Parts: sequence; C-alpha cells; structure tokens
Amino acid sequence: MYQTLDLQTDDRGVATLILNRPERHNAMSSEMIGELTAVAARLGRDPAVRVVVLTGAGESFCAGADLGWMRAQMAADGPARAREARALAEMLGALDALPKPLVGRVQGQAFGGGLGLICVCDVTVGADHGRFGFTEARLGLIPATIGPYVAARMGVAVARRVFMSARRFDAAEAVRLGLFSVAVPAERLDAAVEAEVAPYLSCAPGAVAAAKQLLRRLGPRLDEAAVAETIEALVERWETDEAREGIAAFFERRPPRWAE
Repeated sequence: MYQTLDLQTDDRGVATLILNRPERHNAMSSEMIGELTAVAARLGRDPAVRVVVLTGAGESFCAGADLGWMRAQMAADGPARAREARALAEMLGALDALPKPLVGRVQGQAFGGGLGLICVCDVTVGADHGRFGFTEARLGLIPATIGPYVAARMGVAVARRVFMSARRFDAAEAVRLGLFSVAVPAERLDAAVEAEVAPYLSCAPGAVAAAKQLLRRLGPRLDEAAVAETIEALVERWETDEAREGIAAFFERRPPRWAE
C-alpha cells in the first residue's frame, strides 16, 4: 500500500509505523511526506488502534530532507516551494494532532526534519549510540517548519543551545534537551518502548485522546498563523544567496564560502 512506509498492527491495537527508505537513511521525499500525512489520518480514524509507535528501518531514524527533494526546491519557483513547504508543515501537524499516543522509537541517527518527527511524538525513547543535529544552517537554510514543534517540545531557551548552530550531539544530550525521555542501549530499546506503550492500554482511549487535545490547546501556539509564518520563512530562505551557495557546496562536496 505504501512505497516509503511500512505499517504493522498487533492484536493489542499497537500500530508500528516504520519509515522504510533505509537505503536513503529514511530521508523525507515528497512521496514520504504525502504518505505520512495520509497514514496519520488513517490511524486517527481507526478505532482498533490504541497506540502508534514511530520508528525507522535500517541504521538511521531519519536523515532529514531527501537530497533530490532539496535540489528540486532550489530549482522551483516561489509558489512551488510554498506548496512543498506547506505539505511538510501539514504532515507534521497531522502527526502532532494524531488522537492516539505517538511513541517515538529512535533506533539511530536523526537530523533536520528527522528531529521534527521526534518533536511531534508524545514520548520518545532513543538508542544511546545515535547522533543528532539541527543541521539546516550549514546549508544556509533554517529549521522553519519544524520550529513550532521544537519550541513546544524543548522550550525556546533550551532550543537556543542547538537550533541555530547545527552542532551535533549525542543521545545523552538529547535527553537533557528534552528530545528523548530516555536513552538506552540498542538491545534494550524495544523493552523501553514497551514500558511507554503498556500503560496506555489500560486507559480509556477517548480519555487519552481528549487529554492530548487539551494539552495541545494549553501549550504553545500551533495554529495556522504559526504554520503560515514558518512556510513564509522557509520559502524566503530558499531564495537567498546563502541557501544557493550552501546547497551547491553540499552537492559539490566542498565547504561553503562561510566555512572556508
């Protein structure tokens, strides 16, 4: 059914949603973005699903944006860039608003938009060998569409430590930053995820959904105005000389001029 995802549901109603592009480190393409939006709607409507676990196939959780997708955005015009930015924002919003608990199972590294996926999870368990980073600024870009979810998850003061520097950090720091609830050795990852999943199965599904919705209303601004602001900011960034230089340098495997 899906080209970039795998979906498995057990007898308890625990759905495991797997990013399934291991040969591309589960980087997000236009196709994956669309499929994630669709599967979020499907899981949200399914009364048999009690909990959703989000993970990745292979050694990486999600490397961020697909390189082909990034190249296409640099070649596109403004309206096309805005459409792609909105599709990405709507995918994150659909997962964030999922009326089921969303548990992140981060089995490997995650960068850029992959951290955005972590931030829309209600709770995240990570393998302790992973490396992470908001790497957009190295390319002359900004982590715009994921920004509201990063700020909601980490808080602005904490996010400032890593949001603009593109500095890579380990799983222990991801715990301190609030991205992970806990980091464990890879062999204990499934047990740690199960410890987060099991309590939900003794709760009333409607109460869980209502409690999650209440927290979203009480928390930081995640409305259409915020989404529109991030889309505008990302499109503006794609049109800068810095973005053109950063993307070109990446594909040419050379340092950008500001790093020389």
